[in-house]
Amino acid sequence: MHVPDGFINAPVSAATGLVAAGAVAVSLRGARRELGSERAAPLAGLVAAFIFAVQMLNFPVAAGTSGHLLGGALAAILVGPYTGVLCVSVVLLMQGVLFADGGLTALGVNITDMAITTTVVAYLVFRGLVKLLPRTRRSITVASFVAALLSVPAAAVVFTLIYAIGGTTDVSTAKVATAMVGVHVLIGIGEAVITALTVGAVVTVRPDLVYGARGLHKTLKLKVNGELVDAPAAAPVAAARSHRKVWLIGLAASLVLAGFVSFYASANPDGLEKVAHDKGIDQKTKEHASSDSPLADYGVKDIANGRLSGGLAGIIGVGVTVVAGTGIFWALRRRRTSDAASTEVPAASERVS
Repeated sequence: MHVPDGFINAPVSAATGLVAAGAVAVSLRGARRELGSERAAPLAGLVAAFIFAVQMLNFPVAAGTSGHLLGGALAAILVGPYTGVLCVSVVLLMQGVLFADGGLTALGVNITDMAITTTVVAYLVFRGLVKLLPRTRRSITVASFVAALLSVPAAAVVFTLIYAIGGTTDVSTAKVATAMVGVHVLIGIGEAVITALTVGAVVTVRPDLVYGARGLHKTLKLKVNGELVDAPAAAPVAAARSHRKVWLIGLAASLVLAGFVSFYASANPDGLEKVAHDKGIDQKTKEHASSDSPLADYGVKDIANGRLSGGLAGIIGVGVTVVAGTGIFWALRRRRTSDAASTEVPAASERVS
């Protein structure tokens, strides 16, 4: 789904860049509310690194075609929709600049399609299902599956709309839409399985770390003088535990996936690449501005061994993404704390006066 340079003309690429910039600006403000605890920033950085790692694992979906995780649904459910947009945007930025994956002039297209569309669609579907289903952990997993499944063809539809407005080749929009939605429904199944397994695993062990599982349990009621009242809130045992173990396990899993398991990923072109080649919409593809990067195409320059080269590139990518993501989210967290402190000080001075 990574759109290269040349697929979409300059005016539409610029317009989607403005859309992406606006959405990121809104997400920066919204993420301050979602990053409410000290543990939220490093966990959000970890989610970005995990998405980067799993995106390296292309899985076969049809004859000669592969797919990979987009990650919007996973990020939105684990850390919140605003933070989720930022997580996927950080991944796309790292991939475009360091690994020559996704055009730099098409960065706005990719953020609009892969970060904004998938996150918004997935979270809306997820919240709607959670309200309808019983308040159980299994419902969180089921809702995650459906939300992720629908988010991928939604992204395919958005790409088709962008192509219809600014495509650089004369190919029928109907043909592009049919091919894109068809193959990405299949990719969506893989996305749904990965998302549901990941969310299910985390919510089983530490539901307090899953943004989408907040409010999962009903408030305990006590009968006092013949009336039902809310029981005093008690700090959950899980919340009192350190998140460090979860963070270390998640980071280790990301490093293993990117550094070792990625070698066994499908070498077939992904859904967009396959459609672009079959339908001829890749005729004006331009060489990536970072094609001479030492990490271009997910390999380390001058290392001849393919397994070692790809593994090192994956490990470097996970490391850079977790550092960049955590840094951004820590800065937002500190800004939120500073804003809260600045509003409390005047209020206190007014009480004194």
